[in-house]
Amino acid sequence: MNHYMKANYHTHTTRCKHAEGSERDYIEAAISMGMEILGFADHIPCPFTDGYVSNIRMDMEQADEYVSTIRSLAREYKGKIHLLVGFEAEYTPEFFDAQMEMVHRVKADYLIMGQHFLEHESDETYTGTPTKSDAFLKEYVDTVITGMETGAFLYLAHPDLINYEGPGAVYEREITRLCKALYDLRIPLEINLQGLLQHRHYPSERFWKIVGRVGNRVVLGVDAHHPSQIIGQEVYDRAMQMAEKYELRVEERLDL
Repeated sequence: MNHYMKANYHTHTTRCKHAEGSERDYIEAAISMGMEILGFADHIPCPFTDGYVSNIRMDMEQADEYVSTIRSLAREYKGKIHLLVGFEAEYTPEFFDAQMEMVHRVKADYLIMGQHFLEHESDETYTGTPTKSDAFLKEYVDTVITGMETGAFLYLAHPDLINYEGPGAVYEREITRLCKALYDLRIPLEINLQGLLQHRHYPSERFWKIVGRVGNRVVLGVDAHHPSQIIGQEVYDRAMQMAEKYELRVEERLDL
C-alpha cells in the first residue's frame, strides 16, 4: 500500500440521518488502511425551541449515547487504533452556549467547524448554494472568523464550501482575509476528500492557491459518510497532488 493518512478527524455516523454503516465498519476500514487515529465528528445537535426537527443531525438527546458508544469502542480497540469523539458544528450564536455546555458535559474531545448555514438551519440558505452576493460571502467569512476566535474549534472543515460566483477580485479579497485570520489563530484548513471523491465544487483550486500563498496549516479530512470512503487511496493521492501543487503544509496529526 502507498503512503496513506495517519489520522482522520472527520467521520460521521448514522445519527446524522444521511450516513451509512456502523461505527465498527468505519473503524475496521481505518485499521485496514493503517490509520493510527480515527476521530468521529458527527453533526452537532441544535437545541431548537420552535419545534423544528433537523433531518441532517442527531437530536440533543442522542449526544450521550453517541459519545458513550465511541468510548466503549475505544476501549475495545485499544492498541489497534486510537479513537476520538467530537462534533462537526456551525458557529451559530443562537445555539452556541447550549451546545458548548453539552459538549463539556459529555466530555467530547474536540469540535471542528463546518459552516453549512449562517443562522437557523430551517430558513437559512446552505452556504454551498451558488451565489453572486458579495454580502453573503463577507458574512460567511465574518462568521467563521468570529467562531474561530472563541477557541472552541480544532479546524475549519471544507473551508471552500462557500460557493461564490461573483467577481474574482471580491473572492480573492475575502478569502485572503479569511486565510490571514486563521493563519494568525493557527487554525488549520481542511482539504475535504469527500468533495474530491464526489466531484463537488470543493476543494476549489482558486481557494487553495490563496492558502498556499498565505501559508496556512492544512489537514486532510475524509468527511466519511460511508465506511468505503475511508478506503480512499486514489482520492488521498489526488489531495496530496493538490497540496504539492500549491506548496501546502499538510499535517498528519493534530494536537487536541
